[in-house]
Amino acid sequence: MTVRRFKGGLKLPERKHATVDKPIELAPMPKQAVIPINQHMGAPNKSLVNVGDTVVRGQKIADGAEPGLMTVPVHASITGKVVKIEARTLSNNSEGLCIIIEGGEPSSQNEEQFYPPIDPYSCSKEEALHRIREAGIVGMGGAGFPSHVKLSPAPGKTIDYIIANGAECEPYLTTDETNMTGKSNLLIKGLGIVMKITGVKKAIIGIEKNTKNLVPVIEREIRLADLPVEISIALCATRYPQGGEKMMITALTGRKVPSGGLPMDAGCIVLNASTIIAIAEAFYLGKPLIERDLTVSGGACKTPKNIRACIGASLADMPVEFMDIDHENLVRILYGGPMMGNALASLDVPIQKNTSGIILMTEKETSIFTEGPCIRCARCIRTCACRLSPVIMNKSIEAGDFDYAVKAGLLDCVECGSCAYICPARIKLVQRFRAGKQVLKLRKQK
Repeated sequence: MTVRRFKGGLKLPERKHATVDKPIELAPMPKQAVIPINQHMGAPNKSLVNVGDTVVRGQKIADGAEPGLMTVPVHASITGKVVKIEARTLSNNSEGLCIIIEGGEPSSQNEEQFYPPIDPYSCSKEEALHRIREAGIVGMGGAGFPSHVKLSPAPGKTIDYIIANGAECEPYLTTDETNMTGKSNLLIKGLGIVMKITGVKKAIIGIEKNTKNLVPVIEREIRLADLPVEISIALCATRYPQGGEKMMITALTGRKVPSGGLPMDAGCIVLNASTIIAIAEAFYLGKPLIERDLTVSGGACKTPKNIRACIGASLADMPVEFMDIDHENLVRILYGGPMMGNALASLDVPIQKNTSGIILMTEKETSIFTEGPCIRCARCIRTCACRLSPVIMNKSIEAGDFDYAVKAGLLDCVECGSCAYICPARIKLVQRFRAGKQVLKLRKQK
């Protein structure tokens, strides 16, 4: 198979050896679930329950404050009693309103309130999109974009390809690969559902070269499914940030997402492989998104593994016999991968719908650098997979000229961190770009 590529990017140390061949292990049911009511990109939710209410696993507990807005509901991941509704620290280091549920007796955890299964090929497009929304499905690769919105392109937008993004380019993380190995049948079923909803006849499953062992597994499921559409597999170069939507589209189709545009502007819809599997489960099992698979790894994790945990659970509450952590040597906690994840001060932070991994690092795995002056070497420009000019963006932000930073590509930056990684002066470029975007957002709101 031809290996597809994009310009720029990095060859990073993979550090996946600790979990790459390990199957998903089911984490113990938590005694308490701290469930953020907002876990999506869009308008805020409001709580549908009150303190003292009893809820059942799978029950909807939060939904959009106003109908018609870009919202996705949240469901109880355990059966129990709502004991608090208060702000807690979330995986993005911000404070967010959470519904805290205390679990009942172990026998009560068998109670579930799932949706009835639905045939995706006999229901209407509206019913299918409604099921995806009601199941609370968002992009599970990190962004948390509502999936039902992504599958409803604007009028006049022609979609030629559905792309299943299986390129897990961040070091340490192996969840998507494990999911595609163990749930390849659901991956193909989910693709069939997505193609039925959108009417698209071609789909490409993009995986990196280091996971080419998946090719025969997925090809077998494609043959068994015998769908009236074209589903193919493409190998991409093992290069960061191959898992980004824009890079995946360029590598697989040769097309480019225009500045300020979306994948639909290039005729594509890109969905994370785990998101597609969750869509299949919502139809065939009636299961809302109440748990997710993630990788727990790093030098301070004595038992690195891929786990399936309830939304709202935390590593701090997991028993030692399941998740043994070397607290003495733990110096950094990352939610997400080491390139785009967030560093947190505590393990007592809930797992969310978009938590792809938790990395527990020792001192040997981390580095602290002092910024030096920019030497105009242009390494950041050569490395940028979005073909931007990070050095010019940074200088513009330092000078307070945000309009020129936008001209240099600030709003097209995907914050992958490649420029900061390669910078010999160790300038914290991504942090500057995030701060610059926030200034522009506040200025626009004003």
